[in-house]
Amino acid sequence: MEAATEVIPKVKRKAKQKWMTEEILNLMEERSCAKGNKEKYEQIHKKVQEKCNMSKENWINEKCTEIEQQRKHAPQTMYRNIEEITGKEHSYQLGV
Repeated sequence: MEAATEVIPKVKRKAKQKWMTEEILNLMEERSCAKGNKEKYEQIHKKVQEKCNMSKENWINEKCTEIEQQRKHAPQTMYRNIEEITGKEHSYQLGV
């Protein structure tokens, strides 16, 4: 087993959202290890939710200030940032 862990290292969890921090990922890892203890799991889960909400709110506020600054001078970049916040992707129609 030791040889396997040396050759194949454990894969670290990657952020699924742009606003997720390393601290949130570490708390999520700790939460998954605490699944056997319900009280500890719920406590860590609450911390994860609070950190996620705060981090997402800060990220959105930063993006909004960038958009406000780019409104007059860089409209193309402004629209890219708006799409990044709203999560809209271009949809393509297939000719039927």
